[in-house]
Amino acid sequence: MEQSDNGVKIRAYVTSNFPDAHVLVYQNDELFADETVSLSPEQTFEHEYQIANFGSNLKVVIKDQQGVTLVEYQPDKDDIKPIPDAASAIPAPTEVKTNDELYFAGQHLEQYRHATYRPDDYYLEGLKRDAGDDRINDAYGLLLYRRGLFAESQQYFEKAVARETQHNTNPFYGAAHYHLGLSLLMQGKTVAAYDHFYKATWSYETQSVGYLALAEIDSQNNHLDKAINLLDKALVTNYHDMTIRTLKINLLRRLNRLADATKLVEESQKIDPLDIGIRYEKCQLDNTVANQNDLSIALNGKLNNHLDLAELYIKSGEFGEAVDIIKMYTADDPLKDYYESYLLAKMGQKDSADQFANAGAAASPDYVFPNRLFDVVVLNYIIDDYPTDGLANYYLGNLYYDRKVYDRATKLWEECTQLNSDYAMAHRNLSIAYYNRQHEPQRALEQLSKAVQLDSNNSRLIFEIDTLYEKLNKPLAERLKFLQDHFDLVSQRDDSYISLVTLLNETGGYQQAYDLIMDHTFHPWEGGEGKVSTQYEYALVELSKQDIKAANFSDAIDKLTTALTYPRSIGEGKLPIAVDNIIDYYLGLAYRGSGDEQTAIKHFKKATEGLNEPTDMMYYNDQPADTIFYQGLALEQLDRADLAKGRYYKLISFGEHHLFDKFKMDYFAVSLPDALLFDEDYQDRNSVHCYYLMALGHLGLGHLDKAKELFDKALSLTNHHQGVLRHQNFEKPEVK
Repeated sequence: MEQSDNGVKIRAYVTSNFPDAHVLVYQNDELFADETVSLSPEQTFEHEYQIANFGSNLKVVIKDQQGVTLVEYQPDKDDIKPIPDAASAIPAPTEVKTNDELYFAGQHLEQYRHATYRPDDYYLEGLKRDAGDDRINDAYGLLLYRRGLFAESQQYFEKAVARETQHNTNPFYGAAHYHLGLSLLMQGKTVAAYDHFYKATWSYETQSVGYLALAEIDSQNNHLDKAINLLDKALVTNYHDMTIRTLKINLLRRLNRLADATKLVEESQKIDPLDIGIRYEKCQLDNTVANQNDLSIALNGKLNNHLDLAELYIKSGEFGEAVDIIKMYTADDPLKDYYESYLLAKMGQKDSADQFANAGAAASPDYVFPNRLFDVVVLNYIIDDYPTDGLANYYLGNLYYDRKVYDRATKLWEECTQLNSDYAMAHRNLSIAYYNRQHEPQRALEQLSKAVQLDSNNSRLIFEIDTLYEKLNKPLAERLKFLQDHFDLVSQRDDSYISLVTLLNETGGYQQAYDLIMDHTFHPWEGGEGKVSTQYEYALVELSKQDIKAANFSDAIDKLTTALTYPRSIGEGKLPIAVDNIIDYYLGLAYRGSGDEQTAIKHFKKATEGLNEPTDMMYYNDQPADTIFYQGLALEQLDRADLAKGRYYKLISFGEHHLFDKFKMDYFAVSLPDALLFDEDYQDRNSVHCYYLMALGHLGLGHLDKAKELFDKALSLTNHHQGVLRHQNFEKPEVK
């Protein structure tokens, strides 16, 4: 329902068929219209009524032909309502008052995959206060389990069970027992796991998954009738679960109860016609071309789909079936080979297992991303039984690093570089771990240099080692030469290309920087926002300054006017909130130099606009604080030296007040301000920012020695801050 030019327009959309439905329109509680229509996903309703005074006096009700209300809507009254309270940040763990709050804080951070806060800190703080807290032990154990730390998770589940069973052998909730069973099962402790799965069935919410796990174990032990009985119990509380149904069909098929199995397939496909497991079982019962095609469509040529399906049969002990499922995937992939080796070893076929393990070790490691918990089991099998493989260590390290198990990942990558010293990506990953986690920048440089040496035609590695050079403050001229020497690789990546452009701007090659930008078509990329446009403006402004100095005012005006508009080729538009203080200031100087005082004043006035309070510039869309310096310069040109001094003192005051701030990432930051491979030192970044703003303030006031001192302090922390490089030798133009 919405207001239209002629009255009120009402539209109705439905997701199934409703013949002879009624659309009832009420005005002031009196029936205004009653339309009988047939509604379906293809046939919608739309009608405009000539009704004045749109508001809460209107109501629309849609009913089916039996008079059952499908939906009704009435606009809210146009009342002033209180503004809801703003969301508040979760306090630091030590500042959270109760374990209950710590538990829910950790749950929230897990659920939303928070970018900067870790749930571990909240769970561990809770366990400091009460080592036996059942909910926190269970939650932290589950966090470790999901990270592939099965043995480590066990003790926390056991503590949760101990607290829950302190006074009652059958706890109210079965989750801790069930999770402990999972942990034990992944460690191969099947007998102990069975007992805890049975305990989990005492609780309604874990009854279905508990009986399923028991049935899988009984299937492994060939207790097929018992397993079917358990699955029937599982279906009582989760009737639509396709995993339970698939396993039951498999068990019926193994018992040669083919008619019962076929009947269950038909029943299950009415519930979910797309389920892969049901399609597989249907194909085994009736191996027609049509059924094979249906299964192939469901598997979709994706290895993960094959592994998902195979895991169901692995858990139930049907290793031969699992091998057949994996063999349906025809492309080469080391994970496929490793899984086949694991399964053949389980079946006692050692020679064949060796053959597939060796094939996996020899396969290309490109685009291999283990991400499943059972991958941990399989990769550990390869590492233990084939200790010279090396690449399995690399794959498992990738999985652990992604799940924030950094120490174990680093150790696995180190093992890979020892066993496969010529594999570049292991050295590259180790470099990231050394820099970001162990804070050893020189070891990081050694490893990344080794990676570049081994794979010198990899454009990504060229970009990444230059990023590390930047972090280590390698001289700008050396970085520039490095990228120029690898220009064929640099030109393959927008991020690397703009790094080259940036270095040209930082070393005075403004014309070449501008030419490179205009010769290239950029594409938007995550973390690249504002990078190209910043260098585009920077190059043109610096070139225009040269023109102004040479009294080529017309050329300067052309360049500065060009800087105000972004060409499509740079891959981004100008933000509506963007300010052009620097460009307008120099346009003012250029027009004044050309004798057009009226236009000069217009641009000087524009250069004074925008925020005049300095801020932390964390994100690309934040107004650069140095624009306040140019507001001051413009005010001076407008003969408002008093206001200009106010701008300069604000810069100094901000720097002095925030220089010793302890940096803390904003809780509501949904991501980091840049796509960083190597972590940023935000404490140093804050110091540089404060030194820079104080230097600008003193520069504006004419305190040149103090400004130089502060610029030098900033340069002692970073050699590539463009603002510092631009202003360290800045000379204020005369006020005319």
